[in-house]
Amino acid sequence: MRSRLLSGAAALLISISGLTGLTACGSSSGSGSGDDAGPARLTVWIMRDSVAAPVLKAFTADFEKAHPGTTLDIQIQEWDGIGAKIVSALAGNDAPDVIEVGNTQVAQYAASGGVDDLTGKVADLHGSDWIPGLAEPGKIDGKQYGIPWYAANRVVIYNKDLFAKAGITAPPKTRAEWITDTTKLDTGGNQGIYLPGQSWYTYAGFLWDEGGDLATKSGGTWSGGLDTPQARAATAFYRQLQALGQGPKDSDEAKPLQANAFAKGDVAQIISTPGGAAAITEADPALKGKLGFFPIPGKTADRPGAVFTGGSDLVIPQASRHQAMAYQVVKALAGTTWQTRIAKAMSYVPNRTSLAGVLKGDPGASAMAAGAADGHATPNSPNWAAVEADNPIKQYLTQVLTGADPAKAGRTASEAITKALNTSS
Repeated sequence: MRSRLLSGAAALLISISGLTGLTACGSSSGSGSGDDAGPARLTVWIMRDSVAAPVLKAFTADFEKAHPGTTLDIQIQEWDGIGAKIVSALAGNDAPDVIEVGNTQVAQYAASGGVDDLTGKVADLHGSDWIPGLAEPGKIDGKQYGIPWYAANRVVIYNKDLFAKAGITAPPKTRAEWITDTTKLDTGGNQGIYLPGQSWYTYAGFLWDEGGDLATKSGGTWSGGLDTPQARAATAFYRQLQALGQGPKDSDEAKPLQANAFAKGDVAQIISTPGGAAAITEADPALKGKLGFFPIPGKTADRPGAVFTGGSDLVIPQASRHQAMAYQVVKALAGTTWQTRIAKAMSYVPNRTSLAGVLKGDPGASAMAAGAADGHATPNSPNWAAVEADNPIKQYLTQVLTGADPAKAGRTASEAITKALNTSS
């Protein structure tokens, strides 16, 4: 979903005029308790390219019709600097009433103060059906602050002509089949797969498949998870797959752009969000109609591989005088009607697993939705941004791909993750 999947700064801000000052986070009163539920003017800040203008226009008309006297004023916001803007808003006197945040950033914003506890609304919003990669990071210390909105995750994009040339008639469904097929494809001057060495979101999926995690918390203390048997197993598979192509070992998907590498015509597969297909055909229009999609294979055929789920959660600041109306905005955006319409219009994964079928007519989005059923998020800590800043996971992957001892490199990376997550801000 554009830069949202790779950026923690995604945000939609909905503000209501006449706000009072913010209080600290942690209230258990829940949205809509003793507030003014009457008509209000809601100013809606939506990030550029987050949702298409016709969809926003339709949502505005529908919401205003359902809530007579209420007005939505939607204003498009720029990406640059939005993270700091949210933190400042939560600490000031002019906060919005509903904020869309990157799903992995809920912990950071909740820790900054002023975010409402929406645990009491989970059942009303069909929380038992939420995809885990959006629901999990919105839940902090047993309380649900973030309400899942929509998501995106990685799939395999493949060149149908190269698959046919190799005699592969159906996409692989297990890791073993994937390695077999990719080995067949990695011949005759073609690359079986273009997998950059520092594609750490992809690696995280393999780690989750093995039952491990990037970090775990016990007794209030975080521990990095790259020095475990599960990490070594994930690393071994990553190294085996990465070797079946010519992806660089010391950079990620952006250096160089992997869509451009695929567009040269000699790459059979890349791991990307489905939106990567548009970049490929823009680079080489001759590939239009020749691209296929399948979920990242898992260890067994009964379920796809685990994936990192990037996307958006909705939170409500406590300061709102109109929390009941703010909640109605959240409920509408997270409800069946608008989950369906936004998913179809934007090729996003809906927030509920039971709605995956709405993407049936979109091959890329369908593959993405299938993978989202086993979606995960990065460790739920307000300090996770500090880990990504220096990113010892990338360093670890480059080291093991260039011959370093996985156990030793894993210990070093785990120590760096542990230090970053346990450092007081």
